[in-house]
Amino acid sequence: MPTIVLVNPQIPPNTGNIARTCAATATPLHLVGPLGFDLSDRYLKRAGLDYWPQVDLTLHPDWAAFSDEQRQTGGRTIGFSTSGRWSYTDLTYRPDDWLLFGSETEGLPKDILTTCDETAYIPMDRSVVRSLNLSVSAAVGLFEALRQLEFCPRMNP
Repeated sequence: MPTIVLVNPQIPPNTGNIARTCAATATPLHLVGPLGFDLSDRYLKRAGLDYWPQVDLTLHPDWAAFSDEQRQTGGRTIGFSTSGRWSYTDLTYRPDDWLLFGSETEGLPKDILTTCDETAYIPMDRSVVRSLNLSVSAAVGLFEALRQLEFCPRMNP
């Protein structure tokens, strides 16, 4: 199962929405600090609703701590950015991929992008919109990876 990684997220409802998506797909979520909010933030909790107990959440104080864990665990890092090399649909995803997304205001820093095994972009008319919302981008990237990996959730009534 791919893993979603949010590097320095700033807006609590975005992270809450991504956490709900991760709960719905049994996708691990890693948050890399510094965070722009406290995890007890009511907007974060509200966006995640009562799904937080189902989220496989890992917190890292900084990029170095995350990098150490990622190297030990293995897998390919895919940085999502408006300056990515490949359209997100042109990549062939693997179960051990780490899907990295940067902050809402700055995206992934260039020094982090240069360490990624691959970089991906989501096509859009940039003459109209600078970027997509972080929770939308994470869902688009994750669901393409899951589609390729033939993820089929159990439907419980």
